[in-house]
Amino acid sequence: MISSLRGTVLHAGTDSVIVEVGGVGFSVAVPPDVARTARVGETLFLHTTLIVREDALSLFGFATRDELEVFGTMLTVSGVGPKSALGVLSALTVDQIAAAVAEDDDKPFRRVSGIGPKTAKLIVVQLQGKLAPPVPSAAPSAAATDVTDRVVQAVAGLGWPERVASDAVAQAAEGASDADRASVQALLRLTLALLGPAQHAGAARG
Repeated sequence: MISSLRGTVLHAGTDSVIVEVGGVGFSVAVPPDVARTARVGETLFLHTTLIVREDALSLFGFATRDELEVFGTMLTVSGVGPKSALGVLSALTVDQIAAAVAEDDDKPFRRVSGIGPKTAKLIVVQLQGKLAPPVPSAAPSAAATDVTDRVVQAVAGLGWPERVASDAVAQAAEGASDADRASVQALLRLTLALLGPAQHAGAARG
Protein backbone atom coordinates (compact mmCIF):
# COMPACT_ATOMS: atom_id res chain seq x y z
CA MET A 1 0.00 0.00 0.00
CA ILE A 2 1.27 3.46 -0.91
CA SER A 3 0.14 5.56 2.05
CA SER A 4 2.00 8.78 1.24
CA LEU A 5 4.20 10.44 -1.35
CA ARG A 6 6.74 13.22 -1.10
CA GLY A 7 8.43 14.28 -4.29
CA THR A 8 8.88 16.80 -7.06
CA VAL A 9 5.87 17.89 -9.11
CA LEU A 10 6.46 17.08 -12.78
CA HIS A 11 2.99 18.03 -13.99
CA ALA A 12 -0.19 19.52 -12.53
CA GLY A 13 -3.50 19.16 -14.33
CA THR A 14 -6.98 20.15 -13.23
CA ASP A 15 -7.61 17.02 -11.17
CA SER A 16 -4.33 15.12 -11.11
CA VAL A 17 -0.61 15.59 -10.57
CA ILE A 18 2.50 13.63 -11.46
CA VAL A 19 4.95 13.41 -8.57
CA GLU A 20 8.47 12.07 -9.08
CA VAL A 21 9.79 10.00 -6.18
CA GLY A 22 13.17 8.32 -6.52
CA GLY A 23 13.17 8.68 -10.29
CA VAL A 24 9.66 7.22 -10.66
CA GLY A 25 6.72 9.42 -11.67
CA PHE A 26 3.45 8.65 -9.88
CA SER A 27 0.19 9.87 -11.43
CA VAL A 28 -2.15 10.82 -8.58
CA ALA A 29 -5.81 11.83 -8.80
CA VAL A 30 -6.33 14.78 -6.43
CA PRO A 31 -8.99 17.36 -5.52
CA PRO A 32 -8.85 20.50 -7.70
CA ASP A 33 -7.56 22.68 -4.86
CA VAL A 34 -4.50 20.43 -4.52
CA ALA A 35 -3.87 20.48 -8.27
CA ARG A 36 -4.35 24.24 -8.34
CA THR A 37 -1.72 24.90 -5.67
CA ALA A 38 0.81 22.34 -6.99
CA ARG A 39 3.79 23.95 -8.73
CA VAL A 40 6.01 22.18 -11.25
CA GLY A 41 9.50 21.75 -9.81
CA GLU A 42 8.41 22.16 -6.20
CA THR A 43 8.08 19.47 -3.53
CA LEU A 44 4.61 18.14 -2.79
CA PHE A 45 3.48 15.86 0.04
CA LEU A 46 0.28 13.84 -0.29
CA HIS A 47 -1.58 11.37 1.88
CA THR A 48 -2.45 8.61 -0.57
CA THR A 49 -4.33 5.38 -1.07
CA LEU A 50 -3.97 2.86 -3.87
CA ILE A 51 -7.18 1.46 -5.34
CA VAL A 52 -6.57 -1.92 -6.98
CA ARG A 53 -8.94 -3.26 -9.60
CA GLU A 54 -8.69 -6.00 -12.18
CA ASP A 55 -8.02 -3.56 -15.00
CA ALA A 56 -6.26 -0.69 -13.23
CA LEU A 57 -4.18 0.58 -10.33
CA SER A 58 -5.32 4.07 -9.33
CA LEU A 59 -3.60 6.34 -6.82
CA PHE A 60 -5.60 9.02 -4.99
CA GLY A 61 -3.97 11.77 -2.95
CA PHE A 62 -5.06 14.41 -0.44
CA ALA A 63 -3.52 17.33 1.40
CA THR A 64 -4.66 16.12 4.84
CA ARG A 65 -5.08 12.85 6.66
CA ASP A 66 -8.69 13.78 7.48
CA GLU A 67 -9.55 14.03 3.77
CA LEU A 68 -7.96 10.64 3.12
CA GLU A 69 -9.93 9.04 5.95
CA VAL A 70 -13.22 10.56 4.78
CA PHE A 71 -12.43 9.33 1.26
CA GLY A 72 -12.02 5.80 2.60
CA THR A 73 -15.21 6.06 4.60
CA MET A 74 -17.11 7.32 1.56
CA LEU A 75 -16.13 4.14 -0.29
CA THR A 76 -18.15 2.10 2.23
CA VAL A 77 -21.35 3.69 0.91
CA SER A 78 -23.29 1.59 -1.59
CA GLY A 79 -22.92 2.98 -5.11
CA VAL A 80 -20.01 5.30 -4.28
CA GLY A 81 -16.78 4.52 -6.12
CA PRO A 82 -13.39 6.27 -5.96
CA LYS A 83 -14.27 8.87 -8.60
CA SER A 84 -17.54 9.77 -6.89
CA ALA A 85 -15.86 9.96 -3.48
CA LEU A 86 -13.16 12.21 -4.93
CA GLY A 87 -15.90 14.34 -6.48
CA VAL A 88 -17.51 14.85 -3.09
CA LEU A 89 -14.18 15.85 -1.53
CA SER A 90 -13.54 18.15 -4.47
CA ALA A 91 -16.79 20.00 -3.87
CA LEU A 92 -17.08 19.89 -0.07
CA THR A 93 -14.68 20.20 2.85
CA VAL A 94 -14.42 17.52 5.51
CA ASP A 95 -16.38 19.71 7.92
CA GLN A 96 -19.09 20.41 5.33
CA ILE A 97 -19.48 16.68 4.72
CA ALA A 98 -19.65 15.95 8.46
CA ALA A 99 -22.15 18.76 9.02
CA ALA A 100 -24.42 17.59 6.20
CA VAL A 101 -24.41 14.04 7.55
CA ALA A 102 -25.01 15.19 11.13
CA GLU A 103 -27.95 17.35 9.98
CA ASP A 104 -29.37 14.57 7.78
CA ASP A 105 -29.09 16.96 4.82
CA ASP A 106 -28.45 15.34 1.45
CA LYS A 107 -28.71 18.56 -0.60
CA PRO A 108 -24.95 19.29 -0.62
CA PHE A 109 -24.27 15.82 -2.01
CA ARG A 110 -26.96 16.14 -4.69
CA ARG A 111 -25.13 19.19 -6.01
CA VAL A 112 -21.98 17.11 -6.63
CA SER A 113 -21.57 16.03 -10.26
CA GLY A 114 -22.21 12.30 -10.64
CA ILE A 115 -24.14 11.95 -7.37
CA GLY A 116 -27.84 11.30 -7.86
CA PRO A 117 -30.63 11.76 -5.30
CA LYS A 118 -30.63 8.09 -4.25
CA THR A 119 -26.88 7.98 -3.72
CA ALA A 120 -26.93 11.32 -1.90
CA LYS A 121 -29.49 9.93 0.55
CA LEU A 122 -27.45 6.74 1.01
CA ILE A 123 -24.37 8.84 1.83
CA VAL A 124 -26.25 10.62 4.62
CA VAL A 125 -27.78 7.44 5.98
CA GLN A 126 -24.75 5.15 5.77
CA LEU A 127 -22.23 7.68 7.12
CA GLN A 128 -24.22 8.37 10.29
CA GLY A 129 -21.88 7.93 13.27
CA LYS A 130 -18.83 7.27 11.09
CA LEU A 131 -17.49 10.81 10.80
CA ALA A 132 -15.94 13.11 13.38
CA PRO A 133 -18.23 16.05 14.19
CA PRO A 134 -17.44 19.30 12.36
CA VAL A 135 -15.14 21.72 14.18
CA PRO A 136 -17.06 24.85 15.23
CA SER A 137 -15.55 28.12 14.09
CA ALA A 138 -15.96 31.69 15.23
CA ALA A 139 -18.79 33.35 13.35
CA PRO A 140 -17.68 36.32 11.19
CA SER A 141 -19.71 39.52 11.08
CA ALA A 142 -22.93 39.48 9.05
CA ALA A 143 -21.55 42.05 6.59
CA ALA A 144 -18.34 40.10 6.00
CA THR A 145 -20.29 36.87 5.57
CA ASP A 146 -22.59 38.50 3.00
CA VAL A 147 -19.66 39.78 0.92
CA THR A 148 -17.84 36.46 1.10
CA ASP A 149 -20.94 34.45 0.19
CA ARG A 150 -21.67 36.68 -2.80
CA VAL A 151 -18.11 36.35 -4.09
CA VAL A 152 -18.13 32.57 -3.61
CA GLN A 153 -21.40 32.37 -5.56
CA ALA A 154 -19.95 34.55 -8.32
CA VAL A 155 -16.80 32.43 -8.66
CA ALA A 156 -18.82 29.20 -8.55
CA GLY A 157 -21.05 30.66 -11.26
CA LEU A 158 -17.99 30.91 -13.49
CA GLY A 159 -17.55 27.13 -13.30
CA TRP A 160 -15.27 26.44 -10.35
CA PRO A 161 -16.41 23.89 -7.73
CA GLU A 162 -17.89 25.55 -4.63
CA ARG A 163 -15.09 24.22 -2.46
CA VAL A 164 -12.39 25.66 -4.74
CA ALA A 165 -14.27 28.96 -4.86
CA SER A 166 -14.64 29.06 -1.08
CA ASP A 167 -10.97 28.26 -0.45
CA ALA A 168 -9.81 30.84 -3.00
CA VAL A 169 -12.05 33.58 -1.57
CA ALA A 170 -10.82 32.82 1.96
CA GLN A 171 -7.20 32.95 0.78
CA ALA A 172 -7.77 36.22 -1.07
CA ALA A 173 -9.49 37.73 1.96
CA GLU A 174 -6.55 36.87 4.22
CA GLY A 175 -4.20 39.10 2.23
CA ALA A 176 -6.73 41.83 1.44
CA SER A 177 -7.17 45.20 3.09
CA ASP A 178 -10.22 45.88 5.23
CA ALA A 179 -11.67 47.98 2.40
CA ASP A 180 -11.18 45.19 -0.18
CA ARG A 181 -12.71 42.60 2.15
CA ALA A 182 -15.79 44.79 2.44
CA SER A 183 -16.21 45.14 -1.34
CA VAL A 184 -17.69 42.40 -3.50
CA GLN A 185 -16.00 43.77 -6.63
CA ALA A 186 -12.58 44.11 -5.01
CA LEU A 187 -12.65 40.70 -3.35
CA LEU A 188 -13.89 39.07 -6.57
CA ARG A 189 -11.03 40.68 -8.52
CA LEU A 190 -8.46 39.45 -5.98
CA THR A 191 -9.95 35.95 -6.00
CA LEU A 192 -9.91 35.66 -9.81
CA ALA A 193 -6.33 36.93 -9.86
CA LEU A 194 -5.43 34.19 -7.38
CA LEU A 195 -7.16 31.48 -9.41
CA GLY A 196 -5.35 32.61 -12.55
CA PRO A 197 -6.46 34.12 -15.86
CA ALA A 198 -6.08 30.87 -17.82
CA GLN A 199 -8.40 28.95 -15.53
CA HIS A 200 -10.82 31.86 -15.39
CA ALA A 201 -11.07 31.95 -19.16
CA GLY A 202 -11.61 28.20 -19.33
CA ALA A 203 -14.29 28.31 -16.67
CA ALA A 204 -16.06 31.18 -18.39
CA ARG A 205 -16.17 29.30 -21.67
CA GLY A 206 -17.61 26.25 -19.89
